[in-house]
Amino acid sequence: MSGPAALTPFTEARMARKPVTWYIATPADGIIEKSRTAGTPVNLSASVGEVVDHPRPCTTLWFDESEFSYFRMVKRAGEALEDTGIWPVTWPLRLWIVQPLGETGNWSQRHYPYRLLSHQIRVLEETDAHPALGAAGRDVLNVIQQEIPERAARWAADWDADPEGMRDRQWNWEQCGGPTCGSGRWADSIAMAVSRNHRESAAQTWIEHLARNTVDQALADTNASMMARCYAYGRATGCAVAAQHQARFEPYVLDALRGVGLDSPAPAVAA
Repeated sequence: MSGPAALTPFTEARMARKPVTWYIATPADGIIEKSRTAGTPVNLSASVGEVVDHPRPCTTLWFDESEFSYFRMVKRAGEALEDTGIWPVTWPLRLWIVQPLGETGNWSQRHYPYRLLSHQIRVLEETDAHPALGAAGRDVLNVIQQEIPERAARWAADWDADPEGMRDRQWNWEQCGGPTCGSGRWADSIAMAVSRNHRESAAQTWIEHLARNTVDQALADTNASMMARCYAYGRATGCAVAAQHQARFEPYVLDALRGVGLDSPAPAVAA
């Protein structure tokens, strides 16, 4: 009788695979936002190391019977801000590592392979929240908090100083790009696709909201026109998303996202 068959490298790799880490994002007070809305607040910051039962679980798995029918968790930090109910978009947030207990489920393993639902969790620990904004979350926040406030006023002033000229330059950038970079719309589509592939779609959505919020704060006491604000929104979100994908794209894409060339003096018109 032959001995046990040797494990293949693929089987050994699967057996050595690390346990899945599950995340839940909350506002700064640690309360799951959907639980607050439902009138049954669950405070994760007060439950570290403890098992938490859902206060009002749904009876038909896994359907929403109330505002808060089950615990929602994700295994990719870049999707932790999807469907949280947190509004308005703000920072800082808190990110928690939890362990699902008891029966678990999903709406569709095909469409939501990164998500899990349960009626009981153990709150293991709080972790760094920056990965909720993607692998480069710290760099993204630096752009949003340090660079955009100073640049937003300039972007708006450039537009209002020459609306027609800037409209033409913006159109050329969005549709055509330049000799050293692609078009803005093309770069946006590439960024969205890569965010989906890296499970950072929610991160990118949050990043864009934070960038626009920063523009609003920077222009709050100015007389910038609405079109100037819209232009600044586009420039700000492009710069923030470029920071999100800094290590993934070549300059040809990154410069398109940042709108390189739009800040330079307009080319002289031949007499």
